[in-house]
Amino acid sequence: MKRGNCSSLTEFILWGITDKPEVKMILFIMFVIVYLINLLANLGMIILIRMDPQLHTPMYFFLSHLSFCDLCYSTAIGPKMLVDLLAKKRSISFCGCALQFLVFSNFIDCECLLLAVMAYDRYKAISSPLLYVVSMSSRLCSLLMAGVYLLGIIDTLIHTILAFRLCFCGSNVINHFFCDLPPLLSLSCSDTRVNELALFIFFGCVELTSISGVLVSYCYIILAVLKIHSAEGRFRAFSTCTSHLTAVAIFQGTVFFMYFRPSSSYSLDEDKMSSLFYTLVIPMLNPLIYSLRNKDVKQALQKLKL
Repeated sequence: MKRGNCSSLTEFILWGITDKPEVKMILFIMFVIVYLINLLANLGMIILIRMDPQLHTPMYFFLSHLSFCDLCYSTAIGPKMLVDLLAKKRSISFCGCALQFLVFSNFIDCECLLLAVMAYDRYKAISSPLLYVVSMSSRLCSLLMAGVYLLGIIDTLIHTILAFRLCFCGSNVINHFFCDLPPLLSLSCSDTRVNELALFIFFGCVELTSISGVLVSYCYIILAVLKIHSAEGRFRAFSTCTSHLTAVAIFQGTVFFMYFRPSSSYSLDEDKMSSLFYTLVIPMLNPLIYSLRNKDVKQALQKLKL
């Protein structure tokens, strides 16, 4: 990427989570365990859904893509972060930094939009259960997922191109453990107002679409549930949404905290802890949230054991 008359920068130095040697080994062991659970849980969910015919429904189709997104963006960050915890030189090339940001940002965007699509799927399942498989046809599901990935990559390319055309003519030390947009902008000696405006507009549109889709879908879900006469039926219908609501609350709450706070309250050190949560912990939690409360997944796992 051309960066005008800027000095040629070939690499960044990642400051990492901490510079305390006595803490690094503890963090390494802890996050190796978290990443391995993340890897096994998400890969296991994808394989299980593909192998079991009982799980070949729209809900599990979207769930397999949620696991895929979790796996991709956590893998873009996790292995490099773990290596850097033990390495003396925590460098990443300019192109490597751009690629890491591209992959991470793309699948974060896709997960935002996918959560809205999954809310719509729950609405169709509750409002018209007999026509659910027909109304959520495989063609419609594929088109929805294509739209999610297309919007994700468009938004990501805008931010990546804008960010990596900036001038970095001072320090090349990123006060973070991966190439995220806020710490990159803080290093630049260019005017970053366009980047900040693009973040507000384009990522804001992705968030607005996601939140609006979830809220509208759940308004219709509540209306559909209220039409069910028995209390048991209402409870059973709404209980199918609890896993999704939990995933939305955890993910969107963290994203809002990270990217939509006043700049006066921004702290890179504080954000490292939040970033660890949504880059490694949330991808580990999602498959557990959906499997521990899901009867179909439990039955599929029991079949494999037999």
